[in-house]
Amino acid sequence: MDVTLMLNKRELAYWCVVNDRKLYLLDNAIPLLEESELIFNTDSARVIGEYLDHPVYWLEASDCSHNDDFYTQRELLGIDQTLFDLAGRATQLSHMLHTQGFCSVCGGAAVLAGDQFAMVCQQCSNAQYPRVSPCIIVAVRKNDQILLAQHPRHKTGIYTVIAGFVEAGETLEQCVAREVEEETGIQVHNIRYFSSQPWAFPSNIMMAFLADYESGELRPDYEELSDAIWAKATELPAIAPKGTIARVLIDETLDLIKGTKHI
Repeated sequence: MDVTLMLNKRELAYWCVVNDRKLYLLDNAIPLLEESELIFNTDSARVIGEYLDHPVYWLEASDCSHNDDFYTQRELLGIDQTLFDLAGRATQLSHMLHTQGFCSVCGGAAVLAGDQFAMVCQQCSNAQYPRVSPCIIVAVRKNDQILLAQHPRHKTGIYTVIAGFVEAGETLEQCVAREVEEETGIQVHNIRYFSSQPWAFPSNIMMAFLADYESGELRPDYEELSDAIWAKATELPAIAPKGTIARVLIDETLDLIKGTKHI
């Protein structure tokens, strides 16, 4: 992608304006505006993609007088996935800008490169690219039940599937098996890749798997979870919202249980 494209001030564009990991929204949406209609200085705008034949820009908000109009990306759950992911790209690039300001080699100050999405050291010219943390997320099936977990961080009390960060020297499948056993006490098999989703909270890539119960008794790790249950399709608690890879996994597993899909 050419990040140096000149801004056409009269062209309609989507504006992913970021301040403190939040996005500027108008009527709960990414604004589609001409540059002249935007209330922010656009000198630092970078094109990050295209959506419906309109360019999509990332812009850091230097004027913070409109804080009430900034929201977390979660407010956009349910919009078209392409635009959601582009908004996530903007917040991930903003995260890079604010957390990778010093070189990991020599400690010198780093600035955003003009021709690529990287922080370049002003002393040794080392380039640091956005740090993206790999995570697995997995739906586990046991006959006509799905494994669901409740996390303390979910203030609404929703239930979701098991997730965790990949450790050094670990395959994705090993991570799936380890995370499930550590958090719930059970062992799984028939682990298979399903899909993925960039997840800008703050800068992750979620790699989704399906797995089947093998053995063990459900024993939640209460340092990680508030609860863990086996749930039938007819007895589901409140679950992860649409727009999340967790919800896609849950829906896929329920379809498999109902016999409407086969693998």
